[in-house]
Amino acid sequence: MADRKPNIVFMFSDQQRYDTMAAYGADYMQVPHLNQLSEESFIFQNAYVAQPVCTPARATIMSGLYPHTAGPIVNMINLPAEVKVISEMISDEYYKGYMGKWHLGNDIERQHGFNVWKSSEDSHGTGYTHTQLNNETSSYTEYLIEKGHEPDKVPEIDGDNVAAERKFSLLGRKSGQRAPTFTSNAHYDMPEEDQMASYLAQEATKFIEDNKDKPFVLYVSTFEPHSPYHGPFMDQYDPATIPVGPAFLEKPETASLVNRVRADYFMKFMLDGEDQTQDAYMMNYAAHREDVTTEAGWRQLRAHYLANITQVDNMVGTINQALKDNGLEDNTIVVFTSEHGDMLGDHGMLEKRSMFEESARVPLLMKVPWLSKGNQVIEGSVGHIDLVPTLLDLIGHEVPDHLQGKSLKPVLEGEADLSENDVFISWNGYDNDVPDRFLGDIKINRMLRLPWRTVVTPDRWKLALCAGDQCELYDLNNDPYEQNNLFNDPDQQDRVRDMAARIRVWQVQTGDTAPIPSTI
Repeated sequence: MADRKPNIVFMFSDQQRYDTMAAYGADYMQVPHLNQLSEESFIFQNAYVAQPVCTPARATIMSGLYPHTAGPIVNMINLPAEVKVISEMISDEYYKGYMGKWHLGNDIERQHGFNVWKSSEDSHGTGYTHTQLNNETSSYTEYLIEKGHEPDKVPEIDGDNVAAERKFSLLGRKSGQRAPTFTSNAHYDMPEEDQMASYLAQEATKFIEDNKDKPFVLYVSTFEPHSPYHGPFMDQYDPATIPVGPAFLEKPETASLVNRVRADYFMKFMLDGEDQTQDAYMMNYAAHREDVTTEAGWRQLRAHYLANITQVDNMVGTINQALKDNGLEDNTIVVFTSEHGDMLGDHGMLEKRSMFEESARVPLLMKVPWLSKGNQVIEGSVGHIDLVPTLLDLIGHEVPDHLQGKSLKPVLEGEADLSENDVFISWNGYDNDVPDRFLGDIKINRMLRLPWRTVVTPDRWKLALCAGDQCELYDLNNDPYEQNNLFNDPDQQDRVRDMAARIRVWQVQTGDTAPIPSTI
């Protein structure tokens, strides 16, 4: 075992903001497995996504390229086949598994060099590059059917033998028809053992047991705590007593127009008496099954979200236990992070698509048994762009020159720090061919069309630039909740110029052509 190559287990959740475990100040959270992992890991104090929305963020996590280089600059753009992900950069002596949400195209088929593929989503059929995939169902759906659950979204059935046709349809194999699927309504009313995180934990355990005698790489991606914020632990937290910060349900009056119109939209049901039940986006997407017409309702939504993280926590605990049970704990790198956060009422907003900390900053734990000595906090700021090169370096693989991040191995070994590390976050508007879905108000979609470029500097200042909107500057040391936009402060003029130059240098280095203000 001493000469065996190290394994990698990479677990990530969907829409989990940074302040959801004790290591990031949330000591009230009931997440014992995440807290235990943090006690054995490097804790990156300030970790940021490449872009605070699903597909672009995942493209960076998997490829080590910024979204504008990898290709998926918005949701529902497939990762090009020629863009390599980490599994294609690791030698074939490693056995490679991917389980859960992919969201980078052709979700239900094995791809990009993975040997084992357990899919979990069936809702991306319009993006499949070969339509016969519409006759297939995800591994998770097949599991649920085998457990006796009946899909609540079943296509019309024609033919004389209705019983036989229905059987084939339930198995997702009827030629020429969309396969049956489960809506969120069905998923979130199921018992814990049939939730996605539980299913993925079971499959990950099998993978670890089956491959304990050879080096492996395993990625596990669950949907929780993403909305709808419902699940089996709904009463876990008291909405009246959960901590909230000073920005909770406070509109960002000095911020950009895009943030202000978003806050106006989400807050109008509480402040202006708008009828939430008549708003399709709130009822079907943003606040499904929730009441955002009162502060108590917002608090309950937040409590439901936090309770969903228990499912993530249990998944992490199950997978870590499998490593211990199979004698692999001391030779396995374990990573936990999330693809982006959730505003949860802070700054009067919900969901992601924002440069605010609640949306763009996520937890990042990295357990490297031969380097981690208890919980070690890595101060400074870091981006997901560095994950792929760091993992390759840690297992002794060459780091390809085309990657746009850098290995953090010297930082973990104590030979370097992040005192000079700038972190860059993007928003790419949306693509002409793949516009974002309607987000509740045409003004929101219009303003989100504009691209943003953001830098977080080592001294913890954040500058967000947009060529067509009010720019933002925050002192994260003295204003951690980002309530005072200092962009127009004359005393900060030189700081803004210096930070804008950092963004421009990064753009040139990475081939980014998004416009930023030319005069500041």
